[in-house]
Amino acid sequence: MLLQVVNRMRPLQQRRLMGYFLPNRDQYWLKRIGTREMVGYGMNGTPMYIDTVNFPFSAIRYKETTPEIQALYEKQKGNWKLLTKEEKKALYRANFCQTYSEMLAPTGEWMGVMGAGLILSCIGVWIFILFHLFVIKRQKPDSFKPAHKRAQLRRIIDMQADPILGMCADWDYDKMEWRVKRWWYPPNPFVKCLDDQE
Repeated sequence: MLLQVVNRMRPLQQRRLMGYFLPNRDQYWLKRIGTREMVGYGMNGTPMYIDTVNFPFSAIRYKETTPEIQALYEKQKGNWKLLTKEEKKALYRANFCQTYSEMLAPTGEWMGVMGAGLILSCIGVWIFILFHLFVIKRQKPDSFKPAHKRAQLRRIIDMQADPILGMCADWDYDKMEWRVKRWWYPPNPFVKCLDDQE
């Protein structure tokens, strides 16, 4: 029984030696990453490389391990003062594709988005203009006439629609005029005009 448990754990221990232990780091992934070394958990535990500020340490190194890079890995285990500036840069580029400055540098993508937005807005304005030139040619309905609008407002006031926060809250029913005159309120609808129908 104990021997069976040990035999089951042996592949897991081998995977632990390759990097962090995760169930999805099986032969499927090992074939795809080549000779890259697994060095961390990464973004979602999958052994892949991605440059992102949210997850700065990828699961695998950027470049595959070559004899030159392997020599640098061995050299970095010693004193870093012995490494030249070019060797330090080569080590960084073997581990990462971009620096933080390169990741956060502006891409100019906003110009394309702004251009597409302006083009769509322009198309919308032209559709509006053409619609008003060629589609709305007939006479407007009677409800658009000022007399009908005043009649509709009189009916709203008579019904006391929305008496708490609406227009009827600002209407004085004793004096039959606006108690509070706001700039968006129409003139008194109870004053007779020439186009009012009896």
